[in-house]
Amino acid sequence: MKKVFYLASLLVCTLMMNAQENPQKTDTLKEVVITSSRIDLPFKENSRTIQIVTAEDIKKLGVTNVADALQQIAGIDVRRQGVNGMQSDLYIRGGSFDQTLLLIDGIKVDDAQTGHHTMNLALPIEVIKRIEVIKGPAARVFGQNAFTGAINIVTKDVEDNSLMAKVQGGSFGQFIAEATGTVTMKESNHIVHFSKNFSEGYRHNTDFDNTNYVLKSQFNKNKLPIELLTTYSERKFGANGFYGIASATEQYEETQASLVGLSTVIKKGNFTWKPRIYWRRNQDLYLYIRSNPSAYRNMHITNKIAAELNGSYQSSLGISGFGVEFSKYYISSNRLGDNQRAIASLFLEHRFQFFNNIFDVTPGISASYFSDFDNQVFPGLDLGVQISDKFRAYGNIGTSYRVPTYTNLYYTSPTTISNPDLNTEEAFSQEVGFKYLSNKVNMSVAFFNRDADNLIDYVRENTTDAWQAKNIQSVNTKGYETHLDYFFSINKLPQKIQLGYSYLDNNVKASEANFSQYSINSMKHQFTSSVQFNFFKGFNTTFAYRYVERTSGMSYNVYDANLSYRIKAIEFSLFANNIFNAEYIESGMIPMPKGNILFGMKYMFK
Repeated sequence: MKKVFYLASLLVCTLMMNAQENPQKTDTLKEVVITSSRIDLPFKENSRTIQIVTAEDIKKLGVTNVADALQQIAGIDVRRQGVNGMQSDLYIRGGSFDQTLLLIDGIKVDDAQTGHHTMNLALPIEVIKRIEVIKGPAARVFGQNAFTGAINIVTKDVEDNSLMAKVQGGSFGQFIAEATGTVTMKESNHIVHFSKNFSEGYRHNTDFDNTNYVLKSQFNKNKLPIELLTTYSERKFGANGFYGIASATEQYEETQASLVGLSTVIKKGNFTWKPRIYWRRNQDLYLYIRSNPSAYRNMHITNKIAAELNGSYQSSLGISGFGVEFSKYYISSNRLGDNQRAIASLFLEHRFQFFNNIFDVTPGISASYFSDFDNQVFPGLDLGVQISDKFRAYGNIGTSYRVPTYTNLYYTSPTTISNPDLNTEEAFSQEVGFKYLSNKVNMSVAFFNRDADNLIDYVRENTTDAWQAKNIQSVNTKGYETHLDYFFSINKLPQKIQLGYSYLDNNVKASEANFSQYSINSMKHQFTSSVQFNFFKGFNTTFAYRYVERTSGMSYNVYDANLSYRIKAIEFSLFANNIFNAEYIESGMIPMPKGNILFGMKYMFK
């Protein structure tokens, strides 16, 4: 690992020394407005650790899904089970998948059953404009699920009429067929997407069949625009060993996830209002033996209905952000019973600016009522210093809180024991960092610390025991992250080098159990890199590399490559994953696929 770190540091220094401005390079990242908060701020003025993954980044990587795209972000641990993101969990800075919030256009798509379903609604990449990765405590902005961070998927805007058709095929009998159309009319805009994705599987009982539908419409666009977002994803997959039992080779699962949301933006004087209502549904069918449903079967159906009214007010004292939110959760399950949970939250923050806007302070607070747990208050504070037009220093502190999921409370199986007496999780986090943004270099460094109490963990004394849910006493998590984008040109064609590194120390201070799921397999060192070369017009190549060292002692190197060539309206692509056949595990005991390839062809109708 030391060699990798020294090489990365040397490359960063070399690039910084050569980072003279290139007037031909237009970097729009500095102008991106972070839309997931109530106070809309340009990326360069934000006092939190935020990374942006653009649609162009995703395209150049050649990946087919959000989970694979996030693998290239330092500090994000995406633990996949299989290929094409069929099942994956999100971890930010050493937290669990229950502590990470996913949003789509600002809509919170959390699931009260388990955070294991977070990625069920990760959108197809063809409808994604960008992904905003917000690291660190975000409870005062988003509420209780953003314990260690949040990820907001922003959908594309409609600019003209178009139709795209795409097919891909390759190893393990993979086949992907997609169609995406955009329509702009006098009073409305629309995006329609359909995709089908299936595979025979890379080992026994890992086949899958995934179907996605997305419709985004904007009505009354010349007066008061009303935006409708609907999405539906159905996944059917063999789950060989997916749930902690290597011998359980015949497991099977089907999930259906859907979202319907209506929102608008009302601007009147110094006020901006953002009302929103939405409904999120998830259905999860699990069979222990695929060919014998009566042996052991789970059926869970969860619904979330929510209404929000967020707003901001611009005055001589700065910008105030405020919001009120009410959500009701329902679950009907043959294992978890029928339960309901209501959450009502108030949000308030204000951004003060001093000394000709060089120094800014943003205190904020959220207060939440829970129908089945104690009410909570989440204060936080962001600080920023704009040292120059390109250089910014920042810091933030905040509290986090998470109520147990219904799986934590009530799910018991031959391998898992629930605990209805669980307490809530709490944490206090601090962070300092800086970011440098220019036409040629985007760079950030952040140091963070989190002290958490009553974290919910699954522990056991012996390897033959069932995992039991408990509140472990305390966990201290500290570490640092660096990220660098370097832009340059060859023959007037844009090129890009991206580097990232994260170090994480997860110290479970007082766990009496011999085995803990919380600490097993966490990342300690993570190095990510990609090089995007355009050798001649229309021909793009991207090489990506990841190094991971986990607390379990496992370390691995994964190399990917993507080649694409576009001539007029047609584009050909070749994506190669795990080129050198690395043997590694990201989640549980599930070996990841060795080298595999995917050929593709895309056609643009205009």
